[in-house]
Amino acid sequence: MISLAPQRVAGSLFGLAFGDALGKPTEFLTVAEIDRRYGTTGPRELVGDPALVTDDTQMALAVGWALHDAPAYAAEAVEPLLRRRFLDWAASPDNNRAPGMTCLRACAELSRGLPWQQATEAGSKGCGANMRVTPVGLLDVDLDTLAGLAQLQAGLTHGHPTGLAASELTAYAVRLLVDGAPLTDLPGLLTARARQQRTVYRADWLGELWQRPGERTPQEFIARGWDECLLALGRLDAALAAPDDGDDPCRVTGAGWIAEEALTAALYCALRHPDAPVDALARGARSAGDSDSIAALAGAFVGAANGMAGWPADWAGRIEYADQLAALAARLSHPGDTVRG
Repeated sequence: MISLAPQRVAGSLFGLAFGDALGKPTEFLTVAEIDRRYGTTGPRELVGDPALVTDDTQMALAVGWALHDAPAYAAEAVEPLLRRRFLDWAASPDNNRAPGMTCLRACAELSRGLPWQQATEAGSKGCGANMRVTPVGLLDVDLDTLAGLAQLQAGLTHGHPTGLAASELTAYAVRLLVDGAPLTDLPGLLTARARQQRTVYRADWLGELWQRPGERTPQEFIARGWDECLLALGRLDAALAAPDDGDDPCRVTGAGWIAEEALTAALYCALRHPDAPVDALARGARSAGDSDSIAALAGAFVGAANGMAGWPADWAGRIEYADQLAALAARLSHPGDTVRG
């Protein structure tokens, strides 16, 4: 394997956690309340020792370590490891950061030993599916494997086709940035990917997930997800074509509680501040929507583009789970020969 740029891998993982920490205290506040507390530029400093994160970072670490432990990148090898990591997260006393109910309900069903296609929340496309997918985008794997892993980790809890498609696009965006694509190229590249993949159902990863009342074919099932992502990307293009008013990104992309909106809201923040990573995080945290998830994904994107050099030098030692983030980044950057797929 050829290692991906280590500083970009670390920048993306730490960026996710930094954004998560900045957005944590603002998640359920209005913009007016955020402005009274932090000023009109939003939160820009880590608070606490350590600065606490939410379930977004916790679950991203769960995905990352499951991938690290996998003997092969195939559904039958990765699914049990994801299941165990998710169940460990659900039972952890540290799982006290307003975790998503979709994830908790799905984990309760997974704990009963059900096949994941039965345990998942079939109608949910909440952003819990793609807030945690960044480690998949940091793997040096072919794009079919990246897509399968991204959709599988989403599907264990969020069975809606849009949750699957948005997770793949999020991982693909991270991969493109680590590989050196300019942030400004992302909307076009993601739109092209969505159109290309529109009727691709990955049965080797998803099994019979598509078989639900009202679904006629696996292609029609997955196309619904890609079509919703394409609509969201179209709204992003329109928003970027207009002058930036510096206001709440959720006004132009949606509130981010659902997968495709979390992706596009985070992209909007990153694209408005491509050379100022902390500004991108603050923009996401100063929002009336799912602030921690938007800022976390924005951090994953700008961190992948700028590397660790884009972040304040003292932040890496002050964030919760710093040791795990550093260790996982090192393992993903230098995978060795332990995993083959």
